Amino acid sequence: MNNNDLKTLLQDLKYPGIDRTIGELKLLGEIKVVNGVANVELLTISDESYLNVKKLIEESISNKFDSLNITKKNLAKKDANYGNSANPNNRAPYAKNVIAVTSGKGGVGKSTVSVNIAIALAQKGFKVGILDADVYGPNVPRLTNTDVERIKWNDDDKIIPSENYGIKIMSVALTTPAMDTPLVWRSSVAVNALIQFLEDVAWGELDFMVIDMPPGTGDVQLTVAQELPISAAVLVTTPQIVATDDVSRAVMMFKDISVKMAGIVENMSFFIAPDTKNRYDIFGTGGGEKIAKKYDIPFLGAIPLDMKIREASDQGEPPVALGDDEQKKYYQDVVENILANSEFNL
Repeated sequence: MNNNDLKTLLQDLKYPGIDRTIGELKLLGEIKVVNGVANVELLTISDESYLNVKKLIEESISNKFDSLNITKKNLAKKDANYGNSANPNNRAPYAKNVIAVTSGKGGVGKSTVSVNIAIALAQKGFKVGILDADVYGPNVPRLTNTDVERIKWNDDDKIIPSENYGIKIMSVALTTPAMDTPLVWRSSVAVNALIQFLEDVAWGELDFMVIDMPPGTGDVQLTVAQELPISAAVLVTTPQIVATDDVSRAVMMFKDISVKMAGIVENMSFFIAPDTKNRYDIFGTGGGEKIAKKYDIPFLGAIPLDMKIREASDQGEPPVALGDDEQKKYYQDVVENILANSEFNL
């Protein structure tokens, strides 16, 4: 086997876990066959990627040569000159406005609110993308009925975002072999993935980039504030005291890093029994409005605990797109209040 034969063989090997060859990913450097020894240089940045490709090559061609010499060429990493919240970078110059949707704790319906806000903006004629930055619990693909899709690349070697309901969608869940693949990542890896999704995705020109943030006040939140000029933050809570306690911390974080807040959404606010039409305040009452008043930020609206909203969301049928008029109005009113309470570049 000569140099060209070996190169052709290696170029066609599929990278583990994704539908792309190592040739398409441009991971091959210099290739030489000398006296029965295959010398293969890999152009990878991370050690993890190098080891994955090295193992793939060994398993595929070790029986064709006397020995293999697989080496890694050191490449420069992506720009790691992080900004700061007082003077953030702009890694998404294609987006006129960035809305960060976050919560103090998980389980309050933040991703559902994010998706419906994005679609409601698109319904008003805006060009909208949603970035699922909740890398450890990525739910946006299921909520938008794109969970069976996997990432593809265009001719410019950019990732092509999924599209549905009039919005562009990117999530780490679209990069894994299966939906239940766990991401056991340190925070530095999660941050690098976030930056890649901002810079290496073919988003096109957007009026709004909606970012579904992870819960809490950690590295990803800080990175978003440092790497993007956030136009407005939307905070999601339930009326429950433990949820409002946690969202209070998120409010103070955004105040400390000088991010403008569009306001608070109270999700799972109340329950209307379908048979009796009686109202039940299962998680308490007025928690979101109290937080908004305490910190002098707008209250954007209350969304009920509704079985139909939950069922539709689980099926990838966002209520603001496919629900009844009442369900649509909950989210459309929230978006109207976001637009009224923030200064956007429109």
